[in-house]
Amino acid sequence: MTQYDFLRDLLQSPGVSSFEGLPAKVWRDQARAYGAEVETDAYGNSFARFGKGGSPRVMLAGHVDEIGLLITYVDDAGLLYFTGVGINEGSGLPGQRVRVVSEGNELPGVIGRKAPHLSGSDDRGKRVKLESLWIDIGARNKEDALKRVQPGSFAVFEAPVIELGDNRWASKAMDDRVGAFVALEAARRASASGAKAEIVAAATTQEEISGVGANVAAYRIEPDLAIALDLTHASDVPDVDKKSQGEIELGKGPVLEVGATVHQGLMQRLRECAEKEGVPYQRGFSGRRTATDADDIAKVRSGAPTILVSVPNRYMHSPVEIVDLNDVEGAIKLLERFIVELEGAGDLYPRD
Repeated sequence: MTQYDFLRDLLQSPGVSSFEGLPAKVWRDQARAYGAEVETDAYGNSFARFGKGGSPRVMLAGHVDEIGLLITYVDDAGLLYFTGVGINEGSGLPGQRVRVVSEGNELPGVIGRKAPHLSGSDDRGKRVKLESLWIDIGARNKEDALKRVQPGSFAVFEAPVIELGDNRWASKAMDDRVGAFVALEAARRASASGAKAEIVAAATTQEEISGVGANVAAYRIEPDLAIALDLTHASDVPDVDKKSQGEIELGKGPVLEVGATVHQGLMQRLRECAEKEGVPYQRGFSGRRTATDADDIAKVRSGAPTILVSVPNRYMHSPVEIVDLNDVEGAIKLLERFIVELEGAGDLYPRD
């Protein structure tokens, strides 16, 4: 298996927030194949430890959950109703194919709604509410449906990886299986390159709904410094406001965050490493919160100096999230060199 076969398997494994067992197992199996010391915790976080006893202790975290749907009710016609997991409204859902996971079984379905021909003029142009949609699994009636799926089951987009031109992939769950992939790959490569640090890669849970996974994981690891890995919005598509989002493009390198909970001294060291190693990077901006695992890692115990590295992504929270694998490789290379060059935690505070 090549590293990108591993990423493909991660992307295809269904696992919404709180139900991350399948992708987490794919991640742990790969970590064991890399020779890491592998652990889990009560909230489903997975850990891969390299160089135990080294210094400093570095945490690399990417969340392994994805957005999706939670089945709440089955009607007499055998149609499944749902609430969103990381999804608040339904404008992009009608007509989507989904995979329903119920008690270890997986079955296909489609998201339906009343056809526009049957809608009154008052309904047209209105916001699509989740309660106006359903999943059709082809059941004849309620009894037939309940033989195959139970309320409390979950569903994800049915969206295989599509390769678009050179080095660009489209898929569901890029957010944030890519981050979990980068965390493990960077940890493996840094260890193989002779890093003196103890490196703990973490595939965290529940980022899309609470952040509890990263908080629990950081408390367990007690890192000297931490790097959260996630995706961020690319602004190289129409109607994205570059004045607020910044100028972020696919293929121009990983995004290094400025502001919010990001530790600016540690981020300055990472930027210096990128410039020294010739790794292209872009700058992202967070005025308040990053809305990533970084916010929940930074405040653990007495505070862990934490930074955020992101991969640019088009069409966030959709079945066709697009990333450029050159940006993914850039993030891995930068983090590998950064960790190898660490000599103790050192002075992490901003320089005068």
